[in-house]
Amino acid sequence: MALLTLRSLSLSFGGPLLLDKADFSLERGERLCILGRNGEGKSTLMKILAGELQPDSGEVVRQQGLTIATMPQEVPKGLEGDVFDIVASGLGEPAKLLQRYHHLSHACEHGDAKACELMLDIQSDMDDHDSWSLQQRVEEVLSRMELDGDAPLDSLSGGRKRRVLLAQALVQQPDILLLDEPTNHLDVASIQWLENFMGNYNGTVVFISHDRAFLDRVSTRVVELDRGRLRSFTGSYSQYMAEKPQLLEAEAKQNALFDKRLAEEEVWIRQGIKARRTRNEGRVRALIELRRERADRRERVGNASISIQEAEKSGKLVLDIHDITVKAGDRELVKGFSAAVMRGDKIALLGENGVGKTSLIRVLLDEAPAAAGDIRRGTKLEVAYFDQLRNQLDEEKSVLDNIAGGSDFIDINGERKHALSYLQDFLFTPQRARTPVKALSGGERNRVLLARLFSRPSNLLVMDEPTNDLDIETLELLEDKLDAYQGTLLLISHDRAFVDNVVTGSWAFMGNGQVEEFVGGYTDWLRQTASRTSAVASAKAPVKENSPAPLAENKEKLSIPKKKLSYNDQRELAALPEQVAALEGEQSSLQSLLDDAGIYTRDPDAALKATQRLAEIEEKLLMLLERWTELES
Repeated sequence: MALLTLRSLSLSFGGPLLLDKADFSLERGERLCILGRNGEGKSTLMKILAGELQPDSGEVVRQQGLTIATMPQEVPKGLEGDVFDIVASGLGEPAKLLQRYHHLSHACEHGDAKACELMLDIQSDMDDHDSWSLQQRVEEVLSRMELDGDAPLDSLSGGRKRRVLLAQALVQQPDILLLDEPTNHLDVASIQWLENFMGNYNGTVVFISHDRAFLDRVSTRVVELDRGRLRSFTGSYSQYMAEKPQLLEAEAKQNALFDKRLAEEEVWIRQGIKARRTRNEGRVRALIELRRERADRRERVGNASISIQEAEKSGKLVLDIHDITVKAGDRELVKGFSAAVMRGDKIALLGENGVGKTSLIRVLLDEAPAAAGDIRRGTKLEVAYFDQLRNQLDEEKSVLDNIAGGSDFIDINGERKHALSYLQDFLFTPQRARTPVKALSGGERNRVLLARLFSRPSNLLVMDEPTNDLDIETLELLEDKLDAYQGTLLLISHDRAFVDNVVTGSWAFMGNGQVEEFVGGYTDWLRQTASRTSAVASAKAPVKENSPAPLAENKEKLSIPKKKLSYNDQRELAALPEQVAALEGEQSSLQSLLDDAGIYTRDPDAALKATQRLAEIEEKLLMLLERWTELES
């Protein structure tokens, strides 16, 4: 039986129906991703699933006693306290006694006699309210999420704060976990941790995400919200992408046949007097129904028509960076970095949150001074800067005023264009264009910022997290436009697929202030780092004079006549399967460790040791397998 079922749901907020007689069911254990264009109503659907919003019509059927928990998209403003308190608050009213006991126990440990007395006083209340089991549940979740319960929330990184919110939801032991854009503002290491966690999570998850790599690894089913209807695709995002074009083609053929039939009937109804005298009234009623169906049909929302204005070409050398150091207080974010950026280069800055990517960008743009070193900037530079915090937008003003500044027209590629027409290219209707920015969704705000950015000529684009909240169609279009851009691009993004599809080179923050250049995008950096580490390990590995020859060179041994094994040989042969299994188990664990890209930046020494050990294991396995073959033959 389905955990939750939607039957013929309809909902509107005055405009087109966000849900139009939508049907949907959710089975236990699914990891279901909801996809759709910005503004289609995905977050609204999540609120209906959570019970926070009621539809205009239709039915929501939930299993009796169903528990649903939601991880908010953003860290709530004003949320403070230590991690234990915030996670325990997910339990509701019973958490208050648990939180009080937790604080008293810490005070008692630090020698507060009064706190120790109060602890004894509330222990009976803890027994009455079964608080001990709740405390164990909180501690288990903290351990599972690798969180320190005593850490203040404001001391944590953005990724850790999101992990605390996830723990707050999980402590409720929900039957259904709802996640709205869980990867937004997370660095790659945090996204990969979340991928692994969700892959091993036994509960039921419904999530919204536009991170293609993430949802391809996590989802077991994709449900698309399109023009108020829900369409289900079993399997991963890749399977959805394979099936979707066939569905659109079938829809287009069906619409074409319908339109042809309607056109034929319209010709018939307009025939001369003789035809009108003899026409079939049933056929007339059928025509009226066809007209109604055609009027109710909702066409697919078109793609944004993004056009990047390009200024006059800059000089061939854009940035000559020589031995610069970037600091935040006493902390060295970048130490002794040198690079040359040439016209047409497209470079990604890779690294975890807080390592200094945005700080380096600000120094390169002369918005902040370098602590040491020298930067020579090229000639004729026209810079356009996409700010991840969207500080360039005035939230009180309308979309139109943010783009045109009170004017009705703007200049685009040397031509005068009406501002409303320009905004329609970015999927803003005239009504929506007059809406204050503060009333827009995250994806719409990003589109406003892109419209503002691309309305100005540039030959150096600097984009800091441009992909957050953008739907997949707009992401793919932006990729195409950046690929065709003739100027220079500096990009900060944790969307691995976007980085791989756009850039030609990367600057990777390797830890301890070291920034290194690599050819290609994120996947290329991962491969080059792994191969380089392996080469270092091989170079350091001791050379064994008596190391066995490869198995292919020992064919002669296989032709040796069989003879009875000695007692020691028999014991050695019996022990070999267990030795091989142990080494293969260790090999698998080390490989899983190295599959986590974050290990190379978090702990490069551990990554190097793991790679060295892998090389030793491979050599040992080869020796054991050769010996096994020799003894058995």
